[in-house]
Amino acid sequence: MSQEGKTAYSQEELGEFEMIILQKLASAKEELHSLKESLSKKNDSGTDYTASTSKLLEDGADTLERESLSQLAARQQKFVINLENALIRIKNGTYGVCVDTGKLISKERLKAVPHTMHSIEAKLAKK
Repeated sequence: MSQEGKTAYSQEELGEFEMIILQKLASAKEELHSLKESLSKKNDSGTDYTASTSKLLEDGADTLERESLSQLAARQQKFVINLENALIRIKNGTYGVCVDTGKLISKERLKAVPHTMHSIEAKLAKK
């Protein structure tokens, strides 16, 4: 069935998207938990102070790694929030509708990026 003229997805279709989102959400939360654990372990280590050059290099590498983990955790946290917001849009009936064009976002795009609020046309127009 073509999407032309359709203004919303059916309950069955929304159920499919909800399952995809719930699977991605569970995986994203696991990864976020793992990143947070790694960060807390990084913050616990390195309490002794020996002022050798190798120690300074090690501390610099640890700081860089901690910063990278922190950025990954922040990105993952944002992804979790976006997925949770997509679930809310499913519940309130606005899921799958482009906020820019008001048209349905293609199923293929929603399966690839289930938290999107923009059709590919709207996304490309913003560039």
